[in-house]
Amino acid sequence: METKERRVGTVSRGIRCPIIRQGDDLAAIVTDSVLEAAQYEGFELRDKDVISITESIVARAQGNYASVDAIAEDVRNKLGGGTVGVIFPILSRNRFAICLRGIAKGCKKIVLMLSYPSDEVGNELVSLDKIDEAGVNPYSDVLSLERYRELFGENLHPFTGVDYVAYYGDLVKECGAEVEIIFANQPKAILDYADCVINCDIHTRARTKRILLNAGAKVVCSLDDILNAPVNGSGCNEKYGLLGSNKSTEDTVKLFPRDCQQLVLDIQKNILDKTGKHVEVMVYGDGAFKDPQGKIWELADPVVSPAFTDGLVGTPNELKLKYLADNDFKDLSGDALKEAISQSIREKDGNLVGNMASQGTTPRQLTDLIGSLCDLTSGSGDKGTPVVLVQGYFDNYTN
Repeated sequence: METKERRVGTVSRGIRCPIIRQGDDLAAIVTDSVLEAAQYEGFELRDKDVISITESIVARAQGNYASVDAIAEDVRNKLGGGTVGVIFPILSRNRFAICLRGIAKGCKKIVLMLSYPSDEVGNELVSLDKIDEAGVNPYSDVLSLERYRELFGENLHPFTGVDYVAYYGDLVKECGAEVEIIFANQPKAILDYADCVINCDIHTRARTKRILLNAGAKVVCSLDDILNAPVNGSGCNEKYGLLGSNKSTEDTVKLFPRDCQQLVLDIQKNILDKTGKHVEVMVYGDGAFKDPQGKIWELADPVVSPAFTDGLVGTPNELKLKYLADNDFKDLSGDALKEAISQSIREKDGNLVGNMASQGTTPRQLTDLIGSLCDLTSGSGDKGTPVVLVQGYFDNYTN
């Protein structure tokens, strides 16, 4: 019997699930939701399909939450409760504002040092054009709040309409702490104001901490050092602390999920037991991509994927079809071209690094690529699809 040629490559499907609550058996719910979707929508699971679960429902099922008071106590214990420098936070009501409330409650005074012209993930305080006009050198110049206002006035975030400078300052004062705001990009600048520092940058945190300690800081905690153990029975994250947390209520944050490796293995086993198919499973948070309009780089989580099965380790190993068509096989067309390209794919090496026929393919981690696809598929709003099924991702032209 002649086999039908597949006409579709990668498919990404948002899978609807019930609303997840603390204590729910997430492995069972995810398994059942995927299998029910397959039954209702008339598709079948295949080997190498990827089931991805958004980190928020994992943390919710785990009950991994913490209050501002728990944050305050941890900050007080680790940094002494006096004057604390809080440097390089991102500008986000969802990601940082509640953390800042907790930090402020654990200190007498906060010296808040904001990077400029934008934060680490691209939220602009002021445009580069305005910086140029003002003759300011952001690499070396330290600006006081007064100087910042004199040069740049009030700047509202283009998407949220918030003046984060005023918002963060008011928030600290509401929590009973004094606040002084400065603008600088060199970590050492904070040491003229405070020798106990919380560095809130995400992806550059190890370097920032090293620079501060080498420059004589007394205590330096990154956000991953705060709530890396429970405080009065709170949630925590041993590896990431407050990194990857989100606002839950005005007084609580949902932390990044803990120990999710067993979850992905359980779901993989459930699917194998029920269908005989060997799927890959991952937990994903923010995708890793940049918005060209707002210049915001999406990745405010410490990693795209905190847990994944073994088949998702590594990077794609792909040939560029248009390179082969335009170069190696430029004199061929039709079935002869198709067969020549197919043969190249079948014979490709296990590692194409340095091979010109792979140029223009994306040398990124599979989990970062698939996680970005899933984040865009599930969205961050009301789609109600916290699980994403990706099929055909590992197919190529010959499948």
